[in-house]
Amino acid sequence: MNPPVHLVHVFPAGPGGGNPAPIVIDADGVDDDGMRAVARDRGHESGFVLTAPPESGCDYALRFWVPNHEMTMCGHATVGAAWLLDHLGRLDGDEVAFRTRSGRVDARLSGPADDRTVEISQPAGVVEPVDGRAVSEVLAVLGVTEDQLGPQPVLNASTSRVKTLVPVADVSVLDGLRPDFSRMAEVCDLVGSTGLYPYAPSDPERRTFDARQFPRSSGYPEDAATGVAAAALSFGLLESGLVERYDRPIRVRQGRAMGRPSEIVLRFARDGGVWLGGRVVMA
Repeated sequence: MNPPVHLVHVFPAGPGGGNPAPIVIDADGVDDDGMRAVARDRGHESGFVLTAPPESGCDYALRFWVPNHEMTMCGHATVGAAWLLDHLGRLDGDEVAFRTRSGRVDARLSGPADDRTVEISQPAGVVEPVDGRAVSEVLAVLGVTEDQLGPQPVLNASTSRVKTLVPVADVSVLDGLRPDFSRMAEVCDLVGSTGLYPYAPSDPERRTFDARQFPRSSGYPEDAATGVAAAALSFGLLESGLVERYDRPIRVRQGRAMGRPSEIVLRFARDGGVWLGGRVVMA
């Protein structure tokens, strides 16, 4: 069975921006090898929309594959799937619930038909410090010196998958990073992380930060926009005192160094979690 693959760009913030997400609707007949093949052929993390188990209380199930393996959760592919279902007239209203392997994810859509935005739920974050020896290894693989670090601690944070948050002094340091990708998986394993997420404040008064995502072993070296990493970052910023918990949005800009400018918008939720979202366009 070969259902069509729809390519959307999620979180675009300029020409050529956003994270490409191949999405397959009606993927019940696609087996694991077929899902992996889609991700490998397209070279991007891919989402597959399936029938939800009746007892789940969800509208659809979602699975995610990168070229190398399956993922339990992918923020940008979930946003892209919700937008695509709406775009294809497959939703009854402005909300949809997905069953993922990391748990239930709720999505809500807003805005006019020609410019819909999507937000998805993530649970409360878990934040832990990274010990000194491991920090040294993280800095070495990123090529960051001590004087290029920001004053905040290096943290492991997670809402779905653990990301290592590395504060750097400014955006110029962030843009100039040239990681040693040959050691990325080794260092991520050392700190118990699925990716390194260096960040810098670009406009703290407006709660705007720039970031880059270097995944452990997804089959590509850098990610243009990473929803679960941005969600983790929001709780790291909260822990470090750079933001407060209220409804004013946090904006995380990513992908500029790749020529794919992206922006993820986050809002703390009343239940202790966070909503993350942004725009989507059809490729």
